[in-house]
Amino acid sequence: MEEKKLDLNSIIGFILIGAILMYMLWQQSNSPEAIEARENAKQEQIDAEKKAEESKDSKITTAEEYIEPVQADSTQVVALQNRLGSFAYSATLPSAKDNETVIENDVLYIKVNNKGGYLSEVKLKQFVNYDSVPIYLIKDKNSLFNINLGTTDSRVLNTKDLYFQPSLSKNGDNQVLSMKLKVSESKFLEYRYELKPNDYMLGFSVRSQGLNDVINSAQEVQLDWELMGLRHAKSITYENRYTRLTYEYDDGRVDKLAQTGEDDEIEENVSWISYRQFFFSSILLTDKPFKTTQLISKDLVENEDVDTTFTKAYASKIPLELQGGEINESLGLYYGPTDSKVLKQYDRNLVESIPFGWGIFGWINKSVFIPLFAFLSSFLPHGIAIILMTILVRLVLSPVLYKSYLSQAKMKILKPEIAAIQAKYKDNKMKSQQETMALYNKAGASPMSGCLPAFIQLPVFYALFMFFPTAFDLRQKSFLWADDLSSYDVIAELPFRIPLYGDHVSLFPILAAIAIFFYMKLTTGQQVASQPTQEGMPDMGKMMKYMIYFSPLLMLVFFNQYASGLSLYYFISNLITIGIMLVIKNYIIDEDKVLAKIETNKKKPKKENRFQKKMQEMMEKAEQQKQSQKRKK
Repeated sequence: MEEKKLDLNSIIGFILIGAILMYMLWQQSNSPEAIEARENAKQEQIDAEKKAEESKDSKITTAEEYIEPVQADSTQVVALQNRLGSFAYSATLPSAKDNETVIENDVLYIKVNNKGGYLSEVKLKQFVNYDSVPIYLIKDKNSLFNINLGTTDSRVLNTKDLYFQPSLSKNGDNQVLSMKLKVSESKFLEYRYELKPNDYMLGFSVRSQGLNDVINSAQEVQLDWELMGLRHAKSITYENRYTRLTYEYDDGRVDKLAQTGEDDEIEENVSWISYRQFFFSSILLTDKPFKTTQLISKDLVENEDVDTTFTKAYASKIPLELQGGEINESLGLYYGPTDSKVLKQYDRNLVESIPFGWGIFGWINKSVFIPLFAFLSSFLPHGIAIILMTILVRLVLSPVLYKSYLSQAKMKILKPEIAAIQAKYKDNKMKSQQETMALYNKAGASPMSGCLPAFIQLPVFYALFMFFPTAFDLRQKSFLWADDLSSYDVIAELPFRIPLYGDHVSLFPILAAIAIFFYMKLTTGQQVASQPTQEGMPDMGKMMKYMIYFSPLLMLVFFNQYASGLSLYYFISNLITIGIMLVIKNYIIDEDKVLAKIETNKKKPKKENRFQKKMQEMMEKAEQQKQSQKRKK
């Protein structure tokens, strides 16, 4: 597809052309001829209004003509008053039409519609999607903001159907837009928007004035906030996996609705609600926690093999508390990137809306990998930063790898002796286990010591698995043949779609699968050689053979639509691990020395720790009971 990006010179040119046109229009509008024309038009309008008032057959055709309704058509006025009651006044104003008011800064372009008074369009100026189209969070009626209220004259009204009167002003450098739904000039419901320069947070408040005799306090006043998430990424499958509704309680705990299907929860004391759309978020904040909130999420992607416009539909239903019969809510609306650096600026714990992982996994990401990658990518290309970070991680974990390999070497050396014990006590499983444990204790070896290093590495691996899909800095950053490290790389398009795999071929997952295959080929032989064969136990050799082929195949299929940055990490990580293991095997661990050390350990009197003593006593007791039962028989 043809590129639609604008370079800096084009942007500057457009700005200059626009400035020149604005200046020319201003000059023309303030010339003597233009001023005289405006005066003549004004006089003609006054004369036309007088004629319309004098005409008995005049009919109402537009909302503006309700300004003098009694003189125009009493039947239509009565109908309007019956429908809207006190709020019929708002429909008689010149603003009663679907006009839009624009407020913008360096990062946001926002349109607010007179009808409903809510945001009808939100564009992020500094970002484009996978197809070079500007990022819109709100567009073409995909969002709704509505207050449902009952009136003292037994009506139920929705603000989305009523007309607000806009008023644009300045508060220092901030733009302030007041949208008023009027009962009269002094009585109204107001949405007040305040936009700071270069800020993704839109100040927002809802208040009423003089409506305590209009709003029925016996009925619930409910705020409805709805949004259908627009697709922005190349892979709808991958994007939808990280699109989710999250929310925070006033005590700082963060929770979320279900990832797939439909979920509906009623929660208490909610301080913010985030409609996350992968790398971009729409967040509603409140200074005073909502007492109760109904939260709804529905997955709109029924078939991931079919292109779609929307990912998920979100809805929040929030009862508002009245204060003296009036509405007074201080809120905030964030429309911007799901970027930890940006979200941290607001000091509202918004960074917790990013799925870094729970518990220790999230802590590793926030405390180690995010700062480390931010530092490396500040002076290196992002692909090189991933490679360097991978090297550093593997080097830090190399002592753990060494311990694992040393344990396997010890178990390999002890395997003949363990086999002899099993043959000697083949009819007495308990005694066989006792003697085997005694041998491990004397030799200073343990079958569990090989599992422990893998367990230690698990939090690091999972943290990195969560890091790459949430790393906003990788978005639309290229490396080698991959044009976007936050999305899949493509070396070939397929003329058909393969279930689970997709309609394209990605190269980084192929390379990662090959690296995993050789890594498992290298380690499987050592693991099988070190594990003693026990009667009645599964054949480890066969299981390992299956794993050699199953793991690479899983990588090949599952990661074909994942971020290429993650596949790049796994490819480099496995290459480095293979290199470290070869160095350990050929240059660090000497099996003859390990054997000599085992023999020395056997000769030393071994002091059992409390746990080993307890285990030995339990096994001896079990053996005695078994022998006793045999004698009785």
